[in-house]
Amino acid sequence: MRFLLFSRAGEYRALANGNNGGKLAQPRMPVVSVIIVNFNGAHLLPDCLGSLKQQTFGDFEVIFVDNGSTDPSVNIARELFPQIEIIALDSNTGFAHANNVGIATARGELVVLLNNDACAAPTFLEELLRAVESNEEIGLAAPKILNFFERTVIDSVGGLRMTADGIGEGRGRGEVDNGQYDELVDILVPSGCAALYRRKMLEEIGGFADEFFAYCEDAELGLRTRLAGYRAISVPKAIAYHKYSASTHAYSSQKLFLVERNRLYVLMRTYPMRLILLSPIWTLCRYVLMGYAALSRRGRGVAVNNEGVGTLAFALVRGAWNGLRSLPDQWRRRASVARKIPSSAFVTLLRNHRASLRHLILRP
Repeated sequence: MRFLLFSRAGEYRALANGNNGGKLAQPRMPVVSVIIVNFNGAHLLPDCLGSLKQQTFGDFEVIFVDNGSTDPSVNIARELFPQIEIIALDSNTGFAHANNVGIATARGELVVLLNNDACAAPTFLEELLRAVESNEEIGLAAPKILNFFERTVIDSVGGLRMTADGIGEGRGRGEVDNGQYDELVDILVPSGCAALYRRKMLEEIGGFADEFFAYCEDAELGLRTRLAGYRAISVPKAIAYHKYSASTHAYSSQKLFLVERNRLYVLMRTYPMRLILLSPIWTLCRYVLMGYAALSRRGRGVAVNNEGVGTLAFALVRGAWNGLRSLPDQWRRRASVARKIPSSAFVTLLRNHRASLRHLILRP
């Protein structure tokens, strides 16, 4: 799937240069490139960009990709962080595409993604770099991400676990942080909220899939890198704080549509065939749990209070239909995914990092 990023690198760079005044890259190469994608997030930027100004590690650049915001995000970013590189796109092209534009512009050996609704502890970059710099087999790293408002509550530590039908959930999400995940261990994939990627790895296997727009693109890229033989690790000493879904909505019909469609993309492109064949059973179980959640207003069912059962059910059906009708295309894309580990080993990897459907749907 190299075409997902680097066969389109010229297009992405043209977009970047055409929207940052044609500014050429500075000659000095930083070690780390931090990429922040933004859409109408002006109110989030003081915390996000302010945290980068406090980093103990200083050899990094910040690339701010604005997705056609109508608020004063660009001006605020420039005021808060004068040395920032701003790429202002004409419209909202989605999280995946905007990150690809940023990655194509990045000059660092390591690429760090940071959501605009997240902020980093002072040693965030230093700890990530220390964990990966001596081992080229490590292609990805995931920090400890805590709830911004309740800083003892986990958003994720060590990225995502995956359900049997292709949905990612933060490892430890909702638990009180008592140090239970504080070991530096191998994980499945990082969350795109805050993650480190080795640029050489992205040049080899490609970046995010533009067509995802938003949600699940981090899982798809992460699973592709694992299939290509790269390691992913948890770095719990690197800490970020996340205002969960502050830039979108936690349980909206739009998010439901995108997740339901995109999880089928993830499933068909990356999962072993035996798990694909079993996945409808798990999807049926998930739908039953979602129905119960909606009736009881528990967990994800609270969205009913905002948009109603009919709107959410239609979004779910529309997402499933859009995903299913694209299966021939997803199958063709599957053929281009590099697979350097045996299918049996990948099945074991997914099972060792499986998310609980009950927890995914019913947790507060």
